Amino acid sequence: MAVNFEKSMKRLDEIVKKLESGQAALDEALALFEEGAGLIKECGAMLETAEKRVSILSTSGGEPILSDFEGSEA
Repeated sequence: MAVNFEKSMKRLDEIVKKLESGQAALDEALALFEEGAGLIKECGAMLETAEKRVSILSTSGGEPILSDFEGSEA
């Protein structure tokens, strides 16, 4: 299942609001914190991928190129 950045950010916002409210029981708060930490990691990876794609397009003169940039230094 592909993760959507916007949906992940929305869920992260929900988690933060619930944790900030202080109304979650300890077990629920820990589970929410763990879920949020995972979402932060996933969103960070998605942003890094997007940054690499922009960098590749920028260095190719704006021409779309089809290449695998995983592991490359862009």
